[in-house]
Amino acid sequence: MSDSSHIVRRTKLRNTAAALLLAAAAISGSATLTRAETADAPSNETWNGLKTDVFANRPIKDNEGLISIEAPKRAQDAALVPVDIRIDPAKAPDGVKAITLIIDVNPSPVAATFKFGDNSGVTHLSTRVRVNDYSFVRAIAETQGGELYMTETFVKASGGCSAPAVKNQDEAKATMGQMKLRQFAAKDSTDGRSPELQLMIRHPNNSGLQRDPQTQLFIPPHFIHEISVMQGDRKIFSMEGGISISEDPNFRFDYHPDGKNPIRVEATDTDGNKFQDQWPLETAKL
Repeated sequence: MSDSSHIVRRTKLRNTAAALLLAAAAISGSATLTRAETADAPSNETWNGLKTDVFANRPIKDNEGLISIEAPKRAQDAALVPVDIRIDPAKAPDGVKAITLIIDVNPSPVAATFKFGDNSGVTHLSTRVRVNDYSFVRAIAETQGGELYMTETFVKASGGCSAPAVKNQDEAKATMGQMKLRQFAAKDSTDGRSPELQLMIRHPNNSGLQRDPQTQLFIPPHFIHEISVMQGDRKIFSMEGGISISEDPNFRFDYHPDGKNPIRVEATDTDGNKFQDQWPLETAKL
């Protein structure tokens, strides 16, 4: 890609993130009413206006047991809300090729889209997200045949997108891009059947809605928007994400190992920084 193309792409990303500030202002004005309306009687009104923006007029079927999602009913920390997604491969013999994670009321509702490689074996994926107000958190699975299936859970949380960063900005910059990979044998995995990996990436993932504690100015948006996880040249999954993924992105997932090739990870943020690392496969744990 040419330098000019990179510049155009980064400009578009920054413009999109800047627009979130206006969206956040509008949301904050009605936050109290929204929370009161949804606390006891969750509404699909926001989703009904949103789904055509994301999926056009494609039909979205009821879950039918293909996919499940878990998150705390009331989050202890709205900026670090754990989300656990599981796929039942028996319900999709041809496999699931993508999952889109959506948080209805966030300024940028599409938190991430995960795309899975052929025969990757991913049936479980967990991460941490920001939730800006009481909201449905949805996972929409796309099968290899192009059918969409949705499940959702309701989370009570507030202020996750504008919550102060855990680390100061100097510390965040000093460690930005550092990666760590943990490997779990099948017996230590969450389902006891498949080996799992946990990927942790140091990055502030600034939303553009947080304020500098000294100047009270908004911290510019700066987040990881692309991740690719490979074993050798075989894709396990890729992610295209936004501001709703929490600071220091963290992903745990199962997979089907293929030979002894190392695990490779590449990530790109909205400033054009590229990070990569690789780790030998710990075959003794498999």
